[in-house]
Amino acid sequence: MTPAPSAGSEGTKKKRRRKRPAHRAPQNQGSTPGASTTAPTKKAQKPAYAKRVDEVSAGGLVIDTSGLNGLLIGRIDLKDPSGKRILWSLPKGHIEEGETPEIAAIREVGEETGIEAAIEKSLGVIDFWFMAGGKRIHKTVHHFLFRETGGVLAVQESEVDEVGWFPLKEIVERLAYPDEKKLIARTGATE
Repeated sequence: MTPAPSAGSEGTKKKRRRKRPAHRAPQNQGSTPGASTTAPTKKAQKPAYAKRVDEVSAGGLVIDTSGLNGLLIGRIDLKDPSGKRILWSLPKGHIEEGETPEIAAIREVGEETGIEAAIEKSLGVIDFWFMAGGKRIHKTVHHFLFRETGGVLAVQESEVDEVGWFPLKEIVERLAYPDEKKLIARTGATE
């Protein structure tokens, strides 16, 4: 039986050394006259990457008892120098441990708007990325169509600046975020 060419030390080729590019200093060689004796510079530190955080929320569009108006929440646009521009969106919030998206959506609508509502159907799920607090946040939001069942319109002051009912035909144009606009327009929830 004949061993494979690389099986033993006999007959193996010596590894060839790669030539160093001319612009790189030689390594492991004694000092030569006129050569610099300064210590090599430290390696560049790896760039710090933002930590990824996954968030899951639920909410949606509430239609009033007349069937003519939809409920939106408004937050002051922090990028607006006048501090007067309101960004309108659908009420929504984080799903807490042990909650289903449906239970969280009903709770969040009530907390942010004061309105009690029942889910009629799912409108779909959207996800998007944004930066906040030095973190890359991947947010997934479950949206539902609701029907108002009671309550009194009231702002949750810690998270929302305004709440309001708007004619359904104006909802898509009032929404500040493209993903919500597309979702509501695609589902026909305002028709």
